Amino acid sequence: MNVKYLLEKMDIQPKKSLGQNFLQDPNALEKIANAADIAPTDTVLEIGAGTGTLTVKLAQRAAQVLAVEIDERLLPVLHSQLRDFPNVRIYHADILQVDLDALLSGRPYLVVANLPYYITSKILRHLFEARNKARRLILTVQQEVAERLVAVPGEMSLLSVSAQFYGKPRIVARLSPSVFYPRPEVASAVVRIDVYDKPPVEVPDEQVFFHVVSAGFGQKRKQLKNSLGNGLAISHTAAADLLMRAGIDPMRRAETLSLEEWATIARLFAAQGAHLFVQ
Repeated sequence: MNVKYLLEKMDIQPKKSLGQNFLQDPNALEKIANAADIAPTDTVLEIGAGTGTLTVKLAQRAAQVLAVEIDERLLPVLHSQLRDFPNVRIYHADILQVDLDALLSGRPYLVVANLPYYITSKILRHLFEARNKARRLILTVQQEVAERLVAVPGEMSLLSVSAQFYGKPRIVARLSPSVFYPRPEVASAVVRIDVYDKPPVEVPDEQVFFHVVSAGFGQKRKQLKNSLGNGLAISHTAAADLLMRAGIDPMRRAETLSLEEWATIARLFAAQGAHLFVQ
């Protein structure tokens, strides 16, 4: 499918405000579909169906594809391109406003998405906070975001801690700007996240855990005793004591901590009355 020709025929200009860069290269589409390991019985939730180039690949493999697209202008394109696939249901919606538990009705599912940089974190949070989480996520994102998702201690961020708390991310392909229309200014990568049945670390409560992590990264250039103290509304002395009891040097910075170290801090914080600080 010539995406440029198709959009011009429909008099549709890609919107920068929606981060629209449409996948069009057949080899790239095949790589993404293969990375999802779709079984004939699987349900796939596609976020950002666009012009349907990837949707077709998914529909050829899955039992059902739920294709969500926020841009109303693309709905006629999708209905035209997917008319021969009765196993595809098209939804005009903002994925952040979709009740995933209601949409999936408790069924197991996979997610395949081509995500703009500006909204990647919000969509991941929305997916991970659903009661019925996807078994696997295949995300096409800017390469910088992909590197953040798979980061190791020393280069961690709130995004990497969040992703690695819920699943195991790995980069499965790197994509040149030429596989998109319009051509973006940066390279992209495909990340596969295999979602855990339960987190790999023991935490007292997910809300407390992420409250602590968010506090730590709130002022990531500061030493942990300062960023945690400010973020948790406790004194820097109390924050330093909390860190020392966790076996962590109070002068370290947030990006150096492992998932287990964050979990240890969260457990100790909860034990001393985190409910007093979490709103």
